[in-house]
Amino acid sequence: MTDKTMVADTLAGINGELVRYGEMISQTENQQLKQALKQMRNQCEMSQEEIYQIARAKSYYVPAACAKPEEVAHVRSVLSQPGM
Repeated sequence: MTDKTMVADTLAGINGELVRYGEMISQTENQQLKQALKQMRNQCEMSQEEIYQIARAKSYYVPAACAKPEEVAHVRSVLSQPGM
């Protein structure tokens, strides 16, 4: 297994954890549990950022190009229409 594969697998796993934390946070009524889950999610997000920075530094991950202003404007107009 290569370093690139391990980094990609780690990021995929962390991203899955973040989704689960979001689901659990929104579904619990216990405020103490909700706070604990939020803290765990925040720690997970920090780990994700660290691994992401490693991936960027080693060129394992190259982000997509930034959207052009007209593309951003188009998406905003579509999402701001009534019924969205």
